[in-house]
Amino acid sequence: MTASRDFQSCLEPAIASWLDLRRALERGIRTETFVLADLDRFLAERDAPSLTAEGFAAWALTLARLTPTVRRNYMRIARNLCLYQRRTSPDCFVPDAGAFPAPAPPRPPFIFSEDQVRSLLQAAGQLPATALSPLQPQVYRLTVALAYTAGLRRRELVRLTVGCFDASQRTLRIVESKFHKSRLVALSDDAVREMERYLVARRQLPYAADAPLLANRQGSCQGYCVDALTDGFRRLCRLAGISDPSGRPPRLHDMRHTHALHVLLRWYRDDVDPQARLPMLAASMGHVSIRSTAYYLPFLEPLAHAASRRFARHARSVVGCQEGDDRA
Repeated sequence: MTASRDFQSCLEPAIASWLDLRRALERGIRTETFVLADLDRFLAERDAPSLTAEGFAAWALTLARLTPTVRRNYMRIARNLCLYQRRTSPDCFVPDAGAFPAPAPPRPPFIFSEDQVRSLLQAAGQLPATALSPLQPQVYRLTVALAYTAGLRRRELVRLTVGCFDASQRTLRIVESKFHKSRLVALSDDAVREMERYLVARRQLPYAADAPLLANRQGSCQGYCVDALTDGFRRLCRLAGISDPSGRPPRLHDMRHTHALHVLLRWYRDDVDPQARLPMLAASMGHVSIRSTAYYLPFLEPLAHAASRRFARHARSVVGCQEGDDRA
């Protein structure tokens, strides 16, 4: 439970209740706690009896040092709290989202090369085992393997248990993921080998059978949280010397983009009809339709070349051009 003493303003009951609800729903609360603690301090210092439009605007001015996207996200978190509070206090103030800073264009995905994926696997083996994370090298090697070969979401990775892996069927069971959908994901030969190697190391430590697969503290059932896993992945990218064009380390979610694009490129190389296979990729990634999957398939140069080569081969069969003929 969220201790009430952590907050001192008029919003204390609402903040504590809302964070407890999000925790019960297994939602991330680290950013929400940080933002609402800042809002709480602002109101407490002014002894404000309630959050008003004027008070919200004054607090928003204290965020001027941040980028528009971050300011918008912080203000959105405060607004979500107000919407929650309105369930029991219909007259409470709710900020107008239309007045928030305009969102910046989304950060383009970083597509890892196969060599970079291998570099990440090698770098993971160099990570130290610590008292808080005795399996840190094995955890991040398996994280890279599953994120790349199966395209799992971050939250799906941290919610895995040993029982999700079926060695005989070579599958992972993803239970009630996004939109409460469950699915089976077929694992590649490489992923199965990585999983089996990880389980051998995991069995050497006294983890409970029902503990999270990506186990953290030794002798307990605590696993990695989303924020810790993503922060560790960024450190791993720095260790491997991998950065995006702006010099920032890629995100763990970029592995999901990489998975989708590399699957499509393999289909092109194998002369498989991508359009016929896209529903399979959508189901594997847990998407409702291929429209969601298309978001993960930016028309980058490697994909453009693969599509052009496929078109050229089919065009030659129609117009009768020979290999190397400029008319193709």
